[in-house]
Amino acid sequence: MANSAHDSTPSSDAAPGVGAPPIDAAALLARAREVLDTEARAITALGRRLDDAFVEACRRILAGHGHLIVTGMGKSGHIGHKLAATLASTGTPAFFVHPAEASHGDLGMIRAGDLLVALSNSGETAELLALLPMIKRLGVTLIAMTGNPDSTLARHSDVHLDTGVDREACPLGLAPTASTSAQLAMGDALAIALLEARGFTAEDFARSHPGGSLGKRLLLHISDVMHAGEAVPKTGPDRTVSDAIVEITRGRLGLCAVIDDDRRVVGVLTDGDLRRGLDGIGDIRTTPVRELMTASPQTIGPDALAASAVEQMQARRIQGLLVVDAEHRLVGALNFQDLLQAGVV
Repeated sequence: MANSAHDSTPSSDAAPGVGAPPIDAAALLARAREVLDTEARAITALGRRLDDAFVEACRRILAGHGHLIVTGMGKSGHIGHKLAATLASTGTPAFFVHPAEASHGDLGMIRAGDLLVALSNSGETAELLALLPMIKRLGVTLIAMTGNPDSTLARHSDVHLDTGVDREACPLGLAPTASTSAQLAMGDALAIALLEARGFTAEDFARSHPGGSLGKRLLLHISDVMHAGEAVPKTGPDRTVSDAIVEITRGRLGLCAVIDDDRRVVGVLTDGDLRRGLDGIGDIRTTPVRELMTASPQTIGPDALAASAVEQMQARRIQGLLVVDAEHRLVGALNFQDLLQAGVV
């Protein structure tokens, strides 16, 4: 008699994915394109509906002296988190407060004179409506971003931004898709309009992103990354090439500054100069550096942006730069590796 337990054990030869629905590549791509088209149309429609309410929202935020607080529940809350972060990084300090937590103590983060941006597609989110009495009592300016101008949240707001959509991209009409895309786009429009109104610059942006590549490109100066003092390989034009090779090896920058008695730069000797010129000279122990150096080399000032050194090196196809002061005296040196390590490249 066959062992029933053994008979019920799945075969190890069974194909993976058995039981999963078959994949229809054409249908998947068609659905994806429909979702993108639906969300693109929803965002395009927002632009046609922008009116004085958007201008008023910007005016109130620009004139406000309190905190700018963003709130929202569920998927709108996720969009709210992103909006607060975008505002904060583009010159409008803001932070997110969870509406459910606000009813359990976090409402203390909101004070008289603050502004509150509340996101809710329906405009009837219970956790947001529960905040209305306290918001009104404090005199907080309420900017509502909803998909229903007749909703409770919209009617009790000081400014209403309409983010309504004709339909969600979800075929069931249930999952927030086009509506959250509309909220995201409206939030970005608000943040960027405020950025321009404040005269916010790339340098301002970099100050709030010191760890990012843009921050390093705009905040790091040559003096922050260069080698200085005794770390800079240097020699005189009348010293021998062999002396210069010792300096290049010691400095590990692939170059040696050639300076006069007043420390003014008169040339540079690089690894490349050595490779190209050694066959054409005599004894390196007696040949002066001036016969092999590159006269009037490329230099840069210590206060220049490190990003400028990248541009200069790439344009001239060189691997290092000497750093000089206003009197053309040597104050430092750097190579491309230093810029790579600093994250400027």
